[in-house]
Amino acid sequence: MARPPDSLAARPAHSGTAMALSLLAAVLAGAAVAILALGPRILDTSDVGWMLAGPLGPDPVAYWLAWTFFRRAPWTLPPGLNPAYGLELASAIFYVDVVPLLALALKALRDVVSVEQYWGPWLVACGALQAGLAWRLIGLATRAPLARAAGAALFAFQPMMINRMGGHFALVAHWLLLAGLVLCLRDPAGRRQGLAWTLLLGTAALINAYLLAMTAALWAADLVARGRSGRRLAARAGEAVAVVAAVAFGLWLGGFFSLPGPLKPIGPGYGAIGLDLLAPFDPVEWGRLLPALPTLRHWEHGGSYLGAGSFLLLGAGIAALLTGRLGWRTALARHAPLVVALLAMLAFAVTNRVAVAGHVIAEVPLPALVQRCADLLRASERFFWPLAYAMLFAAVAAVAARWGGRRAGLLLVGALALQLADIGGGLARYRALVADAPRTPSERLADPFWGEAARRYVRIRAVPAGNLGAHWEEIARFAALHGLATDAIYHSRIDREALGRLRLSVTAALEAGRWEPGTLYVLRDEESLAIVAARFDPARDLLARIDGLTVFAPGWHVR
Repeated sequence: MARPPDSLAARPAHSGTAMALSLLAAVLAGAAVAILALGPRILDTSDVGWMLAGPLGPDPVAYWLAWTFFRRAPWTLPPGLNPAYGLELASAIFYVDVVPLLALALKALRDVVSVEQYWGPWLVACGALQAGLAWRLIGLATRAPLARAAGAALFAFQPMMINRMGGHFALVAHWLLLAGLVLCLRDPAGRRQGLAWTLLLGTAALINAYLLAMTAALWAADLVARGRSGRRLAARAGEAVAVVAAVAFGLWLGGFFSLPGPLKPIGPGYGAIGLDLLAPFDPVEWGRLLPALPTLRHWEHGGSYLGAGSFLLLGAGIAALLTGRLGWRTALARHAPLVVALLAMLAFAVTNRVAVAGHVIAEVPLPALVQRCADLLRASERFFWPLAYAMLFAAVAAVAARWGGRRAGLLLVGALALQLADIGGGLARYRALVADAPRTPSERLADPFWGEAARRYVRIRAVPAGNLGAHWEEIARFAALHGLATDAIYHSRIDREALGRLRLSVTAALEAGRWEPGTLYVLRDEESLAIVAARFDPARDLLARIDGLTVFAPGWHVR
């Protein structure tokens, strides 16, 4: 006869000490994830070498640049504007993924504490929160301390999350998704459910747009579920107003509304970065126990792998469902809105270009309006994450209900050990990249000219202007280190009309021989060089090739 479910009535009592130790173990394991992935040096807020030396790509450099400009700038309305980083192309910290929640708080404290980088501590905190909220989520299925601690650690050692530590730091906040699942799955009776969702979504708005969209979908599912259970319409309407207001306020603080007109992504739009149906099983660089599979190899690949330990847990969950009478159909019916939301996000992740084993097997054209809206969240593979965490929780719940919390704990310990053995190589690779990075990166622009130029000019322009243009990093780093404004930038979104206007106005000024006062120019194409070469005065101005850049310094020879 099947063992009774590990329900509230059947749960064994556990001491407060055991539960506290279980939570502590989970949180410490979660915090250790970032240290094992990137090494302890990330905790030093004065060490920026691991970000600027380039081992993790251009994104961390852009984060540091945006933060450096932002923390020095005067306060604006909205507070997230960053005018010196971009000049006419400037937008806000929201569009550089610097975690506005922290950037705004630390800027407010700039007279008290100086922080060169806060992303290392942020990653450690995200790991701890991931494990803590997983511990809370698993507690909805079993109170067994070992199961909760080991299961929470398994949720933290997920390649889905750790993969984002390779550059997309804001996206490491998967704990937002776990918090959303907790709110969806717990009994809301007697709870301040609306307040909890308002705080959660307002926080998500100050962290990352993708995580905000996923968390909002979970909230919508919970709102519908509470409507089905007879919750008052007026209360739910009031909650909706509060949530929308909190999200709008968070977005306003970060500067989301600073860009006029339609937002267009850099690079390919929706459909090009979708979830291959084999992606969750493809270890790419993360797993060493399972063979690599042929899947779509866009720049998000590897971000959906679940790990061998997760597969062990999922397999055990399926076995529990097949061998026991666990009432899973009733559970699915009770949480139907959540299931619909998760499947909708899965469909969005797969996109209209369904791919298996690296081959697109079906493609459905989208209306132009739908395509433009979907382009705002073009990296759609990420929308698999909520379903993945929900499946892991369901597997824990099934195993605990079928065989009890104690046996579930032993299984989860084994799954965690298998997970660590599987992803250990990926962790070591990341760690080596950071360990080899110098604490003080070499100066890209080392000629003495640059030091003198920093004293004589107040801004540096890259001509023609552009987002992620040639030599943007060298120019922007020079500007940031010396307190100059610049239009050499890397933003996730820009105002393309403003870019067009800037290019036309700068070209017109150069053709007229009107050099902008206090401006140093870096000429990035032959056309701009030819315009300046035909009009500059060698007795007054400098036109030279310095450290690989074509520099035009108006009035250089005038003392």
